[in-house]
Amino acid sequence: MKQTKRINIYQHEIELKRLKLKNCAKDEFRQKLEKIPYRGYHVEDISDGRQIVITKPGGKRTYGQIRREDFMVWIHNPKDKTLWLISHQDIGDDLNKKGQKDPSETIRIIEALEKVFNGEEPDEVLKSYVPPLSNPIGELPEVLLKAYKWIWGQEDCNYPNGEGRDKSMKEIIKEIKEVLVKQVKKRKE
Repeated sequence: MKQTKRINIYQHEIELKRLKLKNCAKDEFRQKLEKIPYRGYHVEDISDGRQIVITKPGGKRTYGQIRREDFMVWIHNPKDKTLWLISHQDIGDDLNKKGQKDPSETIRIIEALEKVFNGEEPDEVLKSYVPPLSNPIGELPEVLLKAYKWIWGQEDCNYPNGEGRDKSMKEIIKEIKEVLVKQVKKRKE
């Protein structure tokens, strides 16, 4: 018998939880499968009781191969058991809304993001702001900083040369911060 080459084999540590489900009719089996809880890691606490969690693997494929290093970043609300898969787009939209409401404060928030981008811990960045960062509208600045810490980490795993992390920060600076800085300067003139 000719041996075929196996594909999609990965060598990686994995934490497993035993799950036993008896086979049954397809609808009943599907319903049982849908009730299986998500597995992930609680990585950050948010002051309003929510959490930043990651799930691994994330499912990203490169050239048809699953990226074993990939993970997904979520905002978890334990109170209502929701998981929000936060994205670059969500954060960009939130920053734009903040900028419409309070350009100066949004610039401060983006400067805080730049510190996290450069490797500072979000809680330390938040403590360093006097007066503390305020929230003109939308998500707490804390959420943006803590979510982006992990989103950028995910980008670093998927694109080790920095192109993922760098691209998102450059877009925030060019499309949001630079526009807001010009607005603030015009208002002062």
